Amino acid sequence: MFDKLFTYLQYPMVINALIVGVLISLCSSLFGVTLVLKRYSFIGDGLSHVAFGAMAIATVMKLTNNMLLILPVTVVCAVLLLKTGQNAKIKGDAAIAMISVGALALGYLIMNVFSTSANISGDVCSTLFGSTSILTLDSTEVVLCIILSVVVIAVFILFYNKIFAVTFDESFSKASGVRTNAYNFLIAVVIAVIIVLAMNLVGSLLISALIIFPALSAMRIFQSFKKVTVFSAVFSVICAVLGLIISIMTGTPVGSTIVATDVAAFILCCIAGSIKQAGLFG
Repeated sequence: MFDKLFTYLQYPMVINALIVGVLISLCSSLFGVTLVLKRYSFIGDGLSHVAFGAMAIATVMKLTNNMLLILPVTVVCAVLLLKTGQNAKIKGDAAIAMISVGALALGYLIMNVFSTSANISGDVCSTLFGSTSILTLDSTEVVLCIILSVVVIAVFILFYNKIFAVTFDESFSKASGVRTNAYNFLIAVVIAVIIVLAMNLVGSLLISALIIFPALSAMRIFQSFKKVTVFSAVFSVICAVLGLIISIMTGTPVGSTIVATDVAAFILCCIAGSIKQAGLFG
């Protein structure tokens, strides 16, 4: 088995897939903690459906680089979700559901009406649940992913204190002079970028798993924001690498395998958290 793995690691496409997988999982986990604590966990799900709709339009328009359309549209919808979620008449969860379902239905409708492929069902399924496209990334896509990932990580590090303040007590932060609207806007834009990057890895329907599971797993064991964030990042990267390796070795779908690895690790963290709690209080 190790000989087979070593053989696969000789291929540049496998190395590229591992690099992209690590970077995407790292970025997702860093901001996933903030989304979970702000009770905006499903924003990833909503934006992934928006990205699917934008991808359908880009496919019909036969754009050579889908990212030119998908990224701006997803960013705009992320901002709209933030603004609409603050509306007293339309709460955050309702806004996400509204945009999510609408974009998903519109994307599927466009792909059917303006069909550009003989296998629409296969294209839709691979986009929603992930495909082997992560193993066929060209050098331009890998470089773009690296650049955007570095920007996301840099934003998190530079604005860590502000993100922490906005996450835990937005009202107090605003009263203290923190420009909460600006930082919420920044978080929304960064999440949109992460969603677009993650589509190649796990597919539209499974993106939320990269955001939610690492954060929830870390919270089973740790309480402080810093420890949860660090553990979440490590957890996410390990699960992504294991999922990719298992997928390559066994031929299973990349996205589903990574999510299944996250689920298994989450169960282990729950057990570890229960043991830790029993040791402290039992």
